[in-house]
Amino acid sequence: MQAEQNELITRVGPGTPGGALMRSYWQPAALVDEFDPRFDPRMTARPVKAVRLLGQDLVLFRDGQGQWGLIDRACPHRGADLAFGRLEAEGLRCPFHGWKFAVDGRCLETPAEPPGSTLCTRIRQRSYPVQVRSGVVFAWLGPEGSVPPALPGFDAFIAPASHSFAFKGLWSCNWLQAFEVGIDPAHPSFLHRYLEDESSLEAAYGRQFRAASAGEVGGERWPMTRVMREFCQPEIRFESVAEGLLRLTTLRPMTEELTHVRVTHAAFPATFVIPLSETITITQLHVPVDDTHTYWYSFFTSFDAPLDKETMRAQRLACVSLPDYAPLKGRHNQWGFDPEEQQSRTYLGMGEEDINLHDQWAVESMGAIQDRTKEHLGTTDKVIMANRRTLLKAIETVRAGGRPPMALASEAEAAALSGPDTIDCIAPAGTWEGHWTGAAAAKRAGAAWLRAANARSVLEGSSA
Repeated sequence: MQAEQNELITRVGPGTPGGALMRSYWQPAALVDEFDPRFDPRMTARPVKAVRLLGQDLVLFRDGQGQWGLIDRACPHRGADLAFGRLEAEGLRCPFHGWKFAVDGRCLETPAEPPGSTLCTRIRQRSYPVQVRSGVVFAWLGPEGSVPPALPGFDAFIAPASHSFAFKGLWSCNWLQAFEVGIDPAHPSFLHRYLEDESSLEAAYGRQFRAASAGEVGGERWPMTRVMREFCQPEIRFESVAEGLLRLTTLRPMTEELTHVRVTHAAFPATFVIPLSETITITQLHVPVDDTHTYWYSFFTSFDAPLDKETMRAQRLACVSLPDYAPLKGRHNQWGFDPEEQQSRTYLGMGEEDINLHDQWAVESMGAIQDRTKEHLGTTDKVIMANRRTLLKAIETVRAGGRPPMALASEAEAAALSGPDTIDCIAPAGTWEGHWTGAAAAKRAGAAWLRAANARSVLEGSSA
């Protein structure tokens, strides 16, 4: 890759071509949990939070009616910091001269002005549309006055609160390398390799490649650790199932009769959907804070029992510091690297409980912005290469005034993008495709909340 191309696909600030592309999509701005006094006592009296997103400094707050507001952080009067504003029932007031702003950016008062002044009627702070889905506040930073796209009708965004849970974490790297680790089907056989298969960590935070069952071989249930370790030369396939949505199929032939099948999806520009277990899916978005920092947002969706969100949250909070959700381990302490562990327990040597730490090391150790001019890509990087081609093309599309992939123009388009299905399973070698699609369909058919959502969709469609 040329240096100019690497700049083009990694820079996201205002005025950059890559930034214009990313502003074509809804972006997570915060967890609803961040406004819960249990996790940030300051929110009891003042639900106001500074947010940095796509290189812009913003303020997210809730007014006295519980309405969300997202506005530029610098006061339009003389640039004072509205993150320190006084929260009042109608909006946020700048302490410098008392100017007050509603959630939609309207200036409500300029109290130091003379009686009869109409200055406030001519002032408006830039505000941004927000919506809450599955415990996350989404924001749209597109051009002022334009119509935001629709969020896709993915399972993660329509599941009820009882069957969904969201969390996030901060990585010190560019958004693209954070996303690319998730669409790389070969890396779990190495980066997440465990040298033993004991299931004592079954309930731990990073159990995805530790003890999650991958089905049966001759009546024996195999953990994913063994599959990933023993079959490390996968056949990787990808196909477009909708504009901007790729299905990734990774096959690991085991015997003449059996093969391991892992199906995931990549949704443009920065989302992947993967299986956590036989009944839980992870939908992960990679959100640029700026060019050198990224928040990953993970949505956990259960197709079986309600999620134990308190336990899931506690496991993950143990690995970060609040209020920024910054990981406790990083470059400053060598990501907790243990050379003895690397020889005896794990391929990487950075712990067994949290596989997010493994990914964090991989993407942060590349540098804040990976220099792709020095790469030597191989056959297993085919999805990485395909995504970069799509990214470059999409940037040019937006430059020309066009609509990029997955910037959905209507709710009907969004509803059509259901799922997407994921699976880890051991299947008959000759009929693996029918096997995995049948298993995925059975998983979805067993989800009562999804049946109810589908019934509502049919009812709404018939009445339209």
